[in-house]
Amino acid sequence: MAREGGEPRAESREGAPMVQEPMELGPRRLADVVVLVPVGRVDHAGSEPFREALAPHLAACAAGQDRIVLDLSGLEYISSAGLRVLILALKDVKARGGTLVVAALAPLVREIFEISRFDTLFDVHPSVRAALEAVSPAALAALDRG
Repeated sequence: MAREGGEPRAESREGAPMVQEPMELGPRRLADVVVLVPVGRVDHAGSEPFREALAPHLAACAAGQDRIVLDLSGLEYISSAGLRVLILALKDVKARGGTLVVAALAPLVREIFEISRFDTLFDVHPSVRAALEAVSPAALAALDRG
C-alpha cells in the first residue's frame, strides 16, 4: 500500500498500517559527550525510526556543544538505507562544526563499513573508551569515575 506522495507504507498481515516506533538509543551523557547505542537492525523499515531517534541529538551537536559517540556494538545489521541515515547525520554535524564518531562496530557492521568504504568517511574507534579518549578527555574521566 502507498501513502500520500506514493511512498510505501508498512502493513501488518491483516492489511492495517503498522506504526514504527522511534528506535531507542539509550543515551548516556558523559561530560560533553552523548553516547548513543542503537540495538538490532537498521534496514529499510528501521531507517526512518533510526533517523527520528538521532535527530534531537544531532540538533545539539555543534561546535562547542555536545559531541556524539555512536556505540554500534549492539547493531546486528545496517542496510544501505541505514548507511544513508548515518552519512546524512555526519554531513549535518560537520556543517555545524560538531563531532560524530562511531565505535565498537559488531563484526558484520564492521564488514559493511569496510565494503562500503564508510570506514574512510567516519572516525571509527575500536571501543567506546577509545572514542572518548579521542574526542573528550572530560568524558573519558567521567567514564572512569563511573
